[in-house]
Amino acid sequence: MKAAAASSTKAELRQHYRELRLQHLPAAEAGMQAAALALAEHLQGEQRLGLYWPLKGEADLRHLADHPGLRDRLALPRVDNGQLRYRQWQPGTALSPDDTGIPAPEHGPDLEASALALLLAPALAFDQRGFRLGYGGGWFDRLRSQSQWGAIPALAVLPAACLTAALPVDAWDVPFQGWLDEQGIHWLQAV
Repeated sequence: MKAAAASSTKAELRQHYRELRLQHLPAAEAGMQAAALALAEHLQGEQRLGLYWPLKGEADLRHLADHPGLRDRLALPRVDNGQLRYRQWQPGTALSPDDTGIPAPEHGPDLEASALALLLAPALAFDQRGFRLGYGGGWFDRLRSQSQWGAIPALAVLPAACLTAALPVDAWDVPFQGWLDEQGIHWLQAV
């Protein structure tokens, strides 16, 4: 793991890691997809896996819907009225841009935290303390600062080249329990 430059701002780090992730994703994506498929073992009962709609440079994990045991057990986030919530998703679900412009399930009820077993969130960088560098919207931090959502294990998804020893942290940043990269699933502590 490389150390992020102590004097770098989050904006500078976002630019650096966006380029680094884009450079390494083509070689890493298949391994990241395989690692995501292995997460099916963490689903209990009717609980769902929280995915994300991939943007340029992010690993595309939507193929999980092709797995018979996961097809009806996936959820995508939707940001409406300043809040991130999850809704059930499978291929063919009607999508529309949410408040951030990202395709998200258009209809259906927002899921309660207890309906999800695990959340996956794209990351530009991730550090050994569990802090994720995202795009700066704070959506996952605000959601996960709520006790019921914070109790759900969450993994950052990124190529191993984007791991670093330490990132700058703000008071509102909520650490993740680990990360998923082309080498597998890495928990910071036993889940």
